[in-house]
Amino acid sequence: MRKPRRNHSAAFKARIALEAIRGEKTVAEIASHHEVHPNQVTMWKTQALENLVGIFGGKTIADDGKEQIRELREKVGELTMERDFLEGALGKLPGLSGKR
Repeated sequence: MRKPRRNHSAAFKARIALEAIRGEKTVAEIASHHEVHPNQVTMWKTQALENLVGIFGGKTIADDGKEQIRELREKVGELTMERDFLEGALGKLPGLSGKR
């Protein structure tokens, strides 16, 4: 039978991540001591290291992702307008239709 899903506090995750970053114990030892999966410890450690830059005022990985999403949405908008324009222009030609 599976254990119920647990929600850990940010403070707990930070404490575990710092313990893993210090490297005094193995990930398996840390996970066993705190009763979490080793993959979870590794994920929290990775997240902590990736986002340390943000503490000192730089862009975090998440900020870069948001910027990339914004750029991709702009591109989708441009391509949608272009497609609609070409579909309309193709529909005006005799014997051709933009619909398939």
